Amino acid sequence: MSVATIYPHVRIDDQGTARVGRTRYKVLHLAGEHYHYGWTAEELLRQHADLRPEEVYAALAFFYDHFDKMVAQMNAQEDELAALRPQPTLSRAELLRRRKGVA
Repeated sequence: MSVATIYPHVRIDDQGTARVGRTRYKVLHLAGEHYHYGWTAEELLRQHADLRPEEVYAALAFFYDHFDKMVAQMNAQEDELAALRPQPTLSRAELLRRRKGVA
């Protein structure tokens, strides 16, 4: 027997992104702050005063119900961002050598 889970404060938009109610927040955003920074629901509420407790708890419930998929999505976004960051052209050792005036 399969039971469908309903999250009354989470909606899926036209692009398939889970959002917190009718707010601008993506569930992935709150989940990332919770997962990476260790922010509790109470801290999320302090940081996002425009959210209601039931919205934050629904977002965290959604996150834990879709944990593997959402963590993979966070990691993929991090990899995409890392690829966009400019790579240093000089090593630290080279910069120190130049600072000392050694060729």
